[in-house]
Amino acid sequence: MTERHTPRVVPLLDQRSAVLSTPTAAFAAASRIGATGLLSDQRGRPLRDLRISVTDRCNFRCNYCMPKEVFDKDHLYLPHSDLLSFEEITRLTKVFVAHGVQKIRLTGGEPLLRKNIERLIEQLATLRTVEGRALDLTLTTNGSLLARKARSLKAAGLQRVTVSLDGLDDAVFRSMNDVDFPVADVLAGIDAARVAGLGPIKINMVVKRGSNEHEILPMARHFRGSGIVLRFIEYMDVGASNGWRMNEVMPSSEVVQRIHAELPLLQLEPSRPGETAERWGYADASGRHDPQLGEIGVISSVTQAFCGDCNRARLSTEGKLYLCLFASQGYDLRALLRADASQADLESAIGHIWQARSDNYSESRGAQGADSAPAQRRVEMSYIGG
Repeated sequence: MTERHTPRVVPLLDQRSAVLSTPTAAFAAASRIGATGLLSDQRGRPLRDLRISVTDRCNFRCNYCMPKEVFDKDHLYLPHSDLLSFEEITRLTKVFVAHGVQKIRLTGGEPLLRKNIERLIEQLATLRTVEGRALDLTLTTNGSLLARKARSLKAAGLQRVTVSLDGLDDAVFRSMNDVDFPVADVLAGIDAARVAGLGPIKINMVVKRGSNEHEILPMARHFRGSGIVLRFIEYMDVGASNGWRMNEVMPSSEVVQRIHAELPLLQLEPSRPGETAERWGYADASGRHDPQLGEIGVISSVTQAFCGDCNRARLSTEGKLYLCLFASQGYDLRALLRADASQADLESAIGHIWQARSDNYSESRGAQGADSAPAQRRVEMSYIGG
C-alpha cells in the first residue's frame, strides 16, 4: 500500500507585534547602567555580536525559511516607514558597540534588497570598538545580487560575506530556492566577492534530510582547497512557517562522518569565544591538518546546544531587540529612538535588557526532547535573520 502524506499547511503567526516591556527612558535614567564594554547577562555571557536585519523581504522562497505557501503574493511586508532608517540603525549600533559589541552582521530577509545598503555600510564602517579597533563588519546573502554589488560593498567598507548555498546541482538548488534561480549566478557572485576582496568568504549550507543531503560531498569537494570555509547547518525549528520535523534534521555528526569517509578530517580549536561552528580541518597524507586544504564548520543548533557562551543579540528591521534566535518576543527600541531618548538613556535601556537575559532555548529543548512542541510560537527566521 502506498503511504499518502497530507500536505502541511502552517499558519503564520505575525510576531512583529509581539513586544516585551522595554525599559523607558525615565526608568533607564532613574536606574542608570552606563556603557563600560563589560556588560554581561544572568549567565555571565558578554555582548559581543550584533545581527541586524535590514529588510523582511527576500527574492527566494526556501522552504526552510520563507515557504511559498505562506509568503505568497498576498503576504504583507512591513511598510517602509516602520523600518529603521540607516541613521537610526547606526545610532543604535553605537550603543551596542559601547557595551562591548565587536562584530556586526547585516542580514534580512535578503539584505542586498535594501536600497542603498552601501550607505549604511559606510556609516557602520566608521565605528570603533571600545578598544579602538574597527568592527568586524560582515553580511549574509543568498548571493543572487552579489555579482553586481560586490565591488560597491567592498568600497563602502564591508569586510567579508557569508553566502547561503544549499547545493551545487542546479536542479536541487532551483528546487530549494523555489523561484527557479540558477546556481551558476550564485557561484558567479561568490567569484565576484573573491575578486573584490570580501573575504575570507564563508558558505552556509542548510542540510535538510530528504532534500539535499546528497549534495554534502559535492559541496565539500568543490570548496576544499579554495580558501572558502564551507559550513553545514542543521535544519532548525526557527519560527512556525517551515513545518519543521525532527526526522528531516541530519545531525552534524553524520555530516562529518560522510565527509571524513572520503576526505579525512581533524577537529580544530574554536576560533573565538562564542563561536557557533565546530571546526574540522582537512588532513594531508600524513594525517595532519593542511591549512592549504582549508576547513569546514558544522553548526549543530538542534543536536548540540551552544547556549552556554552565546554572545549574540539580534535587531529586527523595525527596531526590536531579540536575545535569542528562537525568541517569541522582542523589545521595542524604535519607540525609544523616536521618543528622542538620549544616548545615555539608550545605553541604560539596552544594559537593563541584556543584564536580565537568561535565554537558553536549545538547552531546554534538548532536555525536553528535540521534537517537543514549543510553548510559544517563535519569531520567523526571515524576519530576524539567521
